[in-house]
Amino acid sequence: MKTDRRDFLKQLTMLTAATAMSGITTSACSTTKKNKPRVVKAGNKVRLACIGIGFRGGEIIKQFEKTKLCDIVALCDINMGAPHTKEVMERHPNVPRYQDFRKMFAEMGDKIDAVSIGTPDHSHFPITMLAMSLGIHVYVEKPMAHSFYECELMMEAEKRYGVVTQMGNQGHSGANYFQFKAWKEAGIIKNVRAVTAHMNNPRRWHKWSSKIDSFFPEEPVPATLDWDSWLCAEQDHKYNKDFVNGQWRCWYDFGMGALGDWGAHLLDTVHEFLELGLPTEINMLRAEGHNPFFFPYSSTIEFKFPARGDMPPVDITWYDGLDNIPPVPDGYGNVELDPNIPTVAGGKIQPSKLNPGKIIYSDELTFKGGSHSSTLSIIPESKAKEWESKLPEVPKSPSNHYANFLLSCQGVEKPRSPFSVAGPLSQVFCLGVIAQKLNARLKFDPETKQFTNNPLANLLLRRGIPRKGWEMFYTL
Repeated sequence: MKTDRRDFLKQLTMLTAATAMSGITTSACSTTKKNKPRVVKAGNKVRLACIGIGFRGGEIIKQFEKTKLCDIVALCDINMGAPHTKEVMERHPNVPRYQDFRKMFAEMGDKIDAVSIGTPDHSHFPITMLAMSLGIHVYVEKPMAHSFYECELMMEAEKRYGVVTQMGNQGHSGANYFQFKAWKEAGIIKNVRAVTAHMNNPRRWHKWSSKIDSFFPEEPVPATLDWDSWLCAEQDHKYNKDFVNGQWRCWYDFGMGALGDWGAHLLDTVHEFLELGLPTEINMLRAEGHNPFFFPYSSTIEFKFPARGDMPPVDITWYDGLDNIPPVPDGYGNVELDPNIPTVAGGKIQPSKLNPGKIIYSDELTFKGGSHSSTLSIIPESKAKEWESKLPEVPKSPSNHYANFLLSCQGVEKPRSPFSVAGPLSQVFCLGVIAQKLNARLKFDPETKQFTNNPLANLLLRRGIPRKGWEMFYTL
């Protein structure tokens, strides 16, 4: 953790094109005041660099622009000029453009207050770590990182560098956040013992054959794409169109499947306000179409969390897959797709037999919840009417997730999903993905942060060895 900044910059320079980097000095990464957290005075606009500007990354940029709290000062994407990146480029024709985030930070590090990171899961970690080491505030899409160990390092770096961080589970600044908090504090939500979370909509890999026994074959790399930078620290893979543009989520090597994609929209308030921390068991109850390359067609995963203080143990059962609809209690009501779920990569999610959502079972009450900022309701309706007069007033959100981050950079608010909150939640999903990959029942010690019954699972906590030349990001 004591890497010399000047040595780091030398390695950084070698990682990118030598001719393009020849004029870089050590000022951006030296141990000067520039590496202290950026200070943005209240009322001043945050200088925001955007890494990943197509698909989800492009949607993030639009939301930040709507706040009127920032100026876009740099754009970075490994496929600059592709159809999905042109819209943002055309809106900001005079903003500097980069295909390699390392070059952007080396050349513009002192002109950037904060970054938004809307890139594939496997690339979150190195971008985030470099930004934090420069004192730059970070908004990174969910899940926070691609491995348990990466989440651990990012939480440590958040404390070490003192920067503002926010994971992009945008519902965590919406109505459900404030309702769950108020209901928990008022004792409406108490003695929770079981939670069912479900996401049964079609996923990209549902179209693939279960007989696939290798990665897809090599294809020509598009002229606009920097494939080497896209891989980041991941071991070398030959390009295939089904590795990029959202398809990356299908593969263990690049994404986190349905659990990593939707878990943070369904279980974020449950995890934070019930103070769940890390589980002691992760049990794979179903893994339809299990294979070593991409995620199962259907998964049922049981997470067992121990008692915390006066709160009882909680079992969370996760269901995904078209044919893996969980049982719902009497009085559940409507199961059709919620029209208020936000768009995904610019389009509505395809309907399924059941809304993405959750069912929370306590000793006294059962709660039905949706995704993102959807509020909870007590079921059945007769029980809801009985409790109507006992429900506390729920405050309205003073800011959405994007404004909350920018206002936190100004010192006006505090982030609602900083790494200290989002990190353990993301680690839960990382543990679930390990269970999916191994199709195994796993016992975990939250104190030592090690599996106690599976040595191979312990190796997967780090997910793999960084590609040569990328090791430095794990020592920042």
